[in-house]
Amino acid sequence: MHEAELQGLVGPDLLALQQQLQQGGGQPEQPHGADDPSPAAINGAALGGGLEIALACHHRVVLDDPKVALGFPEVTLGLLPGGGGIVRSVRLLGLTTALLELLLQGQQIRPDKALKLGLVHELATADDLVATAKRWVLAHETAQQPYDGKGYKVPGGTPSSPSLASNLPAFPANLTKQLKGAPYPAPYAILSAAVESLQVDVDTAFTVEGRYFVDLVVGQISTNTIQALWFDLNAVNGGASRPDVAERSTASKVGVLGAGMMGAGIAHAFAKVGVDVVLKDVSTEAAEKGKAHVAGLVGRQVERGRMDQEKADAFLARITPTGDPADLAGCDLIVEAVFEDTALKHRVLSEAEANALPGALLASNTSTLPITGLAEGVQRQDDVVGMHFFSPVDKMPLVELIVGERTSDAALARAYDVVRQIGKTPIVVQDSRGFFTSRVFGTLVLEGAALLAEGLAPMSIERAALQAGFPAGPLTLLDEVTLTLPLKISDEAAKAGSTEDHPGLAVLRAMVERGRTGKAAGQGFFDWTPEKHVWPGLAELYPAHQGVPFVDAQERLLFAMAVETARCVEEKVLGSVEDANIGSIMGIGFPPLYGGVLQYVDQYAGGVAGFVARADELADAYGERFRPPALLLERAVPAGSVRAAVRA
Repeated sequence: MHEAELQGLVGPDLLALQQQLQQGGGQPEQPHGADDPSPAAINGAALGGGLEIALACHHRVVLDDPKVALGFPEVTLGLLPGGGGIVRSVRLLGLTTALLELLLQGQQIRPDKALKLGLVHELATADDLVATAKRWVLAHETAQQPYDGKGYKVPGGTPSSPSLASNLPAFPANLTKQLKGAPYPAPYAILSAAVESLQVDVDTAFTVEGRYFVDLVVGQISTNTIQALWFDLNAVNGGASRPDVAERSTASKVGVLGAGMMGAGIAHAFAKVGVDVVLKDVSTEAAEKGKAHVAGLVGRQVERGRMDQEKADAFLARITPTGDPADLAGCDLIVEAVFEDTALKHRVLSEAEANALPGALLASNTSTLPITGLAEGVQRQDDVVGMHFFSPVDKMPLVELIVGERTSDAALARAYDVVRQIGKTPIVVQDSRGFFTSRVFGTLVLEGAALLAEGLAPMSIERAALQAGFPAGPLTLLDEVTLTLPLKISDEAAKAGSTEDHPGLAVLRAMVERGRTGKAAGQGFFDWTPEKHVWPGLAELYPAHQGVPFVDAQERLLFAMAVETARCVEEKVLGSVEDANIGSIMGIGFPPLYGGVLQYVDQYAGGVAGFVARADELADAYGERFRPPALLLERAVPAGSVRAAVRA
């Protein structure tokens, strides 16, 4: 990275510090005496640098409002707090508390917990916030940080304290276990900076923290995560893929068709933001079961103190379970979430169209069936759009919007606005079988099955995925989605004329023939009762002989998704690099450390040319599915980026 680029990222003061440190200079220790008292009155979010400024003050008063959040989210961007956040928090809270409650996971904590931890000193109402801070100033002529006082002892001790020193060797091992072996440098840098900073004086500790920050900020992983989770995410949420339709839309009454886990989750998402929901199933009794699922989610919020009972009751009152399509009257949005059967979806959408408002938006939650075909079941085909939620809906932040051949810009804009209304992130893709997320996710799990057939041990396959940064292994994911689903998708694609037959499908067929269909049945690649264990029969069915190098296994999982995504771009299914990167991270678990599936191509060693060369190697060794498409070949010579190719 050039010096000018570094200066733009970290500022001239930090750059000067880095240069000084490289030259062997340092900061002399300064005596710390009492200073003029400086309070911080916190009336909103204090995250990252905002909290660091507050910690530099002597006294912190925070607004007593659960919407206020405090924390250090830098680790989620591959960074660490570089303005004294580590140094001050470990001295105030103690090493273990600061690491676990504040630094390593980037938690956002509420005022009551911040007070309990000792991060802030007082809570106050909005009317009394500033007055409380002023009263503290008037009561103190001078002030100093607690750790600057003579005889101050860090809670829990320092690394030289016997009680803490005996536990320190377990910290890195526990961190590796927590990260599942994924190569994220920021948590390790935070741990190192925290431990080292407690073994020196405060001024030197700031220098230690600054060094670790600079190492991270110029690294590839922070570049990737900042690009994806800041720039790309802001572009997606800011409307980069939204049609240029001036009128902004909101939903006021939503009809959800199908009260299974997905339909109930969608109902929960809308009721959460104050929208009335009609939850329809084949009978009121079936719909009541869906509402009961929502009640369970809300009840857990009450138990954890995140919602009072009065609000919980009002939340649930917004959901009306029914088996009567006439109750869809007045709905301005319909979201269909029934089984993946075209005839069934045609029937329920047509029924809803006849009973909802005349201009209601008609959305389908299908994950694989082409929207253009589903739209043929209704009269107003231009008002039909795909609105693919991810399970569990209450936790997954992404919604994939699918544009059919007849979908109007107005309908897509309305769908986009509705997704933002419920606080989720919308990506936009064009119609095709499997769209983007399901299609690319399929390559991941089928590649895992293919590796099994080639002699890689089941847990080696899982560890290859985890150590590459995936949240779960492909065999686990297959068990969770059921082994029959990819087979059904393959059969439907074959009916539509596809001739592709991934080698992983043969593995799934062999498993299903033996009655091992996945977690829901209690048995798939793993036995799920009473605990998860590899099915012993796998060793007989697919004897392990370590036929595939571990690094190849990791890259096959990553490359399978990346090459298929490039094909989606080439086929115009995807029109935005931002949608591809955010969709892959938030929807299908592509490792965030690479910045998303297309960023992975651009940042690969040697750029696109290096990626293409490696893809050809994998194709020669393991099959043509790894052969890079023309889009990548064109960007490899002369050197270019996928991001530039898509924008062109």
